Amino acid sequence: MVEGVAKVAAERGVPPAQVALAWLLGKPGVTAPIIGATKLGHLTDALAAEELELTDDEVQRLEEPYLPHPVLGHV
Repeated sequence: MVEGVAKVAAERGVPPAQVALAWLLGKPGVTAPIIGATKLGHLTDALAAEELELTDDEVQRLEEPYLPHPVLGHV
């Protein structure tokens, strides 16, 4: 997935963090991701990600290599 994020980011001319956060913000139920900002650039990327809208094709390319796993340890 990291390679896909890097490719989409390069195509868009934005940092990979913006693409990753834009993808996350596009998921139902995600309203406030924890970004762990320790540098000003982290906040800048987070704010820019809120404005970045990924196309359906980009989302599909990002999710294609992901293999879901069952949640363990929860009843």
